[in-house]
Amino acid sequence: MHRAYVALGSNLGDPKRQVLDALDGLAALPGSRMLARSRLYLTPPWGVREQPQFVNAVAALETSLSPHALLDALLAMERAAGRLRDGERWGPRTLDLDVLHMDGVRIDDERLTLPHPRIAQRAFVLLPLHDVAPMLELPGQGRVDTLLAQVDRAGCEVLP
Repeated sequence: MHRAYVALGSNLGDPKRQVLDALDGLAALPGSRMLARSRLYLTPPWGVREQPQFVNAVAALETSLSPHALLDALLAMERAAGRLRDGERWGPRTLDLDVLHMDGVRIDDERLTLPHPRIAQRAFVLLPLHDVAPMLELPGQGRVDTLLAQVDRAGCEVLP
């Protein structure tokens, strides 16, 4: 069993509902159990600025799925939510699910890099990750609480 951390985001349709539904979907993954889920955050877009704000969250799972099987399950959930992967990076999306980290696993292949290489730059990931694992050490990047103290959190707020 691995402890896995998954980032969730949405800024099209009903973003809050998309993220809440995806959290339910993660809890129902085969061979997996939800350990914790963060609060929901409203965050400014990253990369492409001219788009709606995002709703973001992080889930901590215990899973028997391999990293690539988990990735495949996340991609299937995105497709079911209407996500079309058209090659545009950092644009608007109905649902975005990313494997951030799996305990004891380092991967760098054409499909998946673990831990996710840009966690340390992104308040929209670090804020909810801090809710579920503030002391988590991300190999090659640092501890979540330390990383969060170093990023700009302007425009990020907790949703009621």
